[in-house]
Amino acid sequence: MIPLTRRVAWFLMMFVFAASAFAQTQSNSGTSGKTKVYVYRYKQYVGKGIRPSVLCDEKDIARIQSGRMVVLALNPGKHVFRSNDQQSQIDLDLKPGQEYYIRVEIATGFWKGHGRLTLVAPEQGAGEVKQMRPADQGMIKDAEFLAPDFTATK
Repeated sequence: MIPLTRRVAWFLMMFVFAASAFAQTQSNSGTSGKTKVYVYRYKQYVGKGIRPSVLCDEKDIARIQSGRMVVLALNPGKHVFRSNDQQSQIDLDLKPGQEYYIRVEIATGFWKGHGRLTLVAPEQGAGEVKQMRPADQGMIKDAEFLAPDFTATK
């Protein structure tokens, strides 16, 4: 027969493991089921002063500076992304657990340039995003859509 102290120690050890597993599940539940969308812009001298808007489902999320990015955490399903260029929009049916990459490019206009969105393959976008810095905090217009692990620069 197992001594009482060993049984109590075994019970306490199992309790600690169960509690830590429960806590980890609870901390991950905030982002579980969400889909990450990376929106970024190359660092270029041309159009550096232009900060095109990024809209998701007609809600203004952020202004994208040259060489910057934002990371969104969205519910799976259909979403429409666009910038100030009314002719260019991306309709996406987001799948849970997948990552999407959208690049903002500056298109020339009559008086000034404007943002145009391009959907990028995950293999290409993952490499390009590593070279970007987070958007400035003042450029974020609606933080509700931001991924919890995204931190804007001050």
